[in-house]
Amino acid sequence: MIRGRRDNDGRPPSGAGDGGLLGAVRVAVHEARDGRWEALNSLVEVLLKVDAVGDEVVARSALALVAGSPGLVVRLDWHARSAPWHGRYQQPAMRRASERFSGVSSGPVVTVLASMHGDGRIRERAVAAMVSRPCREVMPFLVLRTADWVKPVRDRARAGLAVLLADDPAICLSAVLPMALRLDARQRAAFAVTQVQAAVLAATEQVWRALLSEGGRRERWFVFDIVLAQGWLRVSDLVTFAESDPDVRLRTRAAQAACREAVWTRRLDVLQRLARSARAEVRVMALTGLVRAGKDADVVGYLNDDAPLVRAVARDAARRLGIDVREHYRSGVDTDRPASGAIAGLAEVGSAADARLLQRLLSHERARVRAQAVRSLRLLDAVVAGEMAALVRDPSPAVVREVTAALRPVAGALPPDLPWELLRDERTELRRAGYRLLRGRGVDVELRAALLLAVDANPRLAERGKADATRITRDMTRTTWRRSPRPELQVTEAEHAELLASTARAAAALGEEISQQLGLAGE
Repeated sequence: MIRGRRDNDGRPPSGAGDGGLLGAVRVAVHEARDGRWEALNSLVEVLLKVDAVGDEVVARSALALVAGSPGLVVRLDWHARSAPWHGRYQQPAMRRASERFSGVSSGPVVTVLASMHGDGRIRERAVAAMVSRPCREVMPFLVLRTADWVKPVRDRARAGLAVLLADDPAICLSAVLPMALRLDARQRAAFAVTQVQAAVLAATEQVWRALLSEGGRRERWFVFDIVLAQGWLRVSDLVTFAESDPDVRLRTRAAQAACREAVWTRRLDVLQRLARSARAEVRVMALTGLVRAGKDADVVGYLNDDAPLVRAVARDAARRLGIDVREHYRSGVDTDRPASGAIAGLAEVGSAADARLLQRLLSHERARVRAQAVRSLRLLDAVVAGEMAALVRDPSPAVVREVTAALRPVAGALPPDLPWELLRDERTELRRAGYRLLRGRGVDVELRAALLLAVDANPRLAERGKADATRITRDMTRTTWRRSPRPELQVTEAEHAELLASTARAAAALGEEISQQLGLAGE
């Protein structure tokens, strides 16, 4: 059995030994997740300090912080065998950890560090120690060794993992599952995944339900697919998942299974309930089920739904009932309070002849209606540059985004100064709109706009301007052996002076190299 003092879920007490040392472990783990060799070595140094304290509760809490990131465990394992043999790291921390390891009597921290040693005999002894004195915090490191390249190490780890999963699945599964799935694509990793699958199949309902409610995204997918295939979930369970689960993949799978079962058993109440879901993917499944159940009349009521797929299913049902869908949408749009789904539906089935109904909505009091009207006119290819330009300073950012998308294909018909005025406006969405409208107007225009945006007060816009200015500059100054021709910067003397002034203002943001290249490119 897995040893150690635990809470009800098998974890060490959350507050036990949680002091400055564990705080240092947290910092080291955070830095090592994406850090280089030095960050990983610092993490091992901190773990060795934890081991020196001799408190098993603190040691297990430290290991839990590391094991919480399976990717970090894999990187730490790689790090143990990639230490440089020169400089100030000639005696890396991993080597000292293996020297401190003495077998079963060693603490859990130094044991897991020794399990990553380059010498297979040391790894095998460490695996034996982890199996002899198991705790949930070392389980991810044991899983890692089941894919070891040395057969004796691999066999001992596999035997130990199989026994531990059989003895105490309630504690082991949640600790083993994330690491097993992380190794799934690795060579020799199939054993761990197969053992976890067998443990889930043999687990009690309480255990697999806990995994479904507490696990990470990949773990929940894995467990859900197993229990769904086994038929362990009732329709009420599936409906609950479909209506409230935060994960879209799991929600869709649950809705699909619930609707299929409802069609087979003629549970129309389940289909009608899911058809009222706030999630579009759930509504689509439910309406498809109602269609299969022959309830086209119920499905037609969703012609004005906000989701395109839902509208498509409803239109298919309407055609079978002989309903003129286009006339339905025209009537829905020609009201004082048109539904946004009706506006979008008219764009999907209508033509440019319906543009008149949509144009009058451009001045509607509701921003959502205005935005949808602009989008629909764009889809119908019925954009009039003058009308849209008048909306570009709309109070709603959503309307501004739609107007910008609609104006880009006809940007040449706009007043020449309008995009530049927008680019200097106080509103962030207008500056973004102006920048988008200047795209595709030539290298000189794009470079001027990018240099202005590089010093924008909005960090995201400034980053975009810097990236574009860097790209344009490198394209202009790249070597001539490239196949594609270099863009030429054709500017007047006044425009050249303006570019140099803009470069000077943006020099701090662009960096010395790009600023110098811009100065040469402009000559």
